[in-house]
Amino acid sequence: MTASPGRILYLVVCAAGPAAQAGRLVAMAQEEGWAVQIVATPSALAFIDVASLESQTGRPVRSQYRKPSEPRPPRADAIIVAPATYNTINKFAAGIADTYPLGVLAEAPGLGIPVVVLPFVNSALAARAPFLRSVEGLRSEGVRVLFGPGEFEPHPPSDGADHFDDFPWRRALTVLAGK
Repeated sequence: MTASPGRILYLVVCAAGPAAQAGRLVAMAQEEGWAVQIVATPSALAFIDVASLESQTGRPVRSQYRKPSEPRPPRADAIIVAPATYNTINKFAAGIADTYPLGVLAEAPGLGIPVVVLPFVNSALAARAPFLRSVEGLRSEGVRVLFGPGEFEPHPPSDGADHFDDFPWRRALTVLAGK
């Protein structure tokens, strides 16, 4: 899939350390012609610079459902979930839509919207059966989960801060483009 001007990329940002650098992916996506809409989990709002991301994208950061009187935002042409947390991956796989970002994710596969998930989890969480089932379940629905050799490999517990700067933001865009 290639981006053309005006295509909408939703970047779902979760509450993990690399979230503070979400602007890096925004800049890369904009260079490829995407208009980016940040959708932050409620917990992620404490991890990101909302004003900076709104300035960079020209759009409000969304984390809650809109009121019926508010205009409907444009539908995503594609979605990247990064950094995706253990919690969000498991809830997405289970179809739980208890927040606006999870509601967006819950319906995306059924709408045919391409979704790329770039986790940021430690090795203890990544080894858990619920997580492994969630990854396989999402993959069976066509969601690209970048987890495993050659993709995202988990870091040791309590070692995440040492891996913020090498978080593979570009990999998510590369996979989205089918490369």
